[in-house]
Amino acid sequence: MKTKIAFVLTALLFGALPAEAEDFTPVQSQSDFVQLVSGRQLTRAGIKLAVSASGQIAGSAFGTPVTGAWNWNGSFFCRDLFYGEENLGANCQAVLVSGDTLRFISDQGTGQWADLRLR
Repeated sequence: MKTKIAFVLTALLFGALPAEAEDFTPVQSQSDFVQLVSGRQLTRAGIKLAVSASGQIAGSAFGTPVTGAWNWNGSFFCRDLFYGEENLGANCQAVLVSGDTLRFISDQGTGQWADLRLR
């Protein structure tokens, strides 16, 4: 059951469609990213995450703790993520912003994507 939930969480965090340009602009630097997420939560149905300036990720997804760490590498948000005890692995992602929505695109901007709202 836990593997199925981890799959659902991964699908939600990394979407299932290729990213489209829409009205999103790239977040180019760590300081810009930190300014966007500082003191706010990233949310999506069943998911609430806090991404700290010190490199930590904490929150929950569907009642299960989500923890991890992140750093900025070049122009990518690189994270290691755990869903409960299950290691979802490392991934570097492009980050785009449109209003209060951040779009994370896996595999250095070439993979699947997920939109999370800043609250």
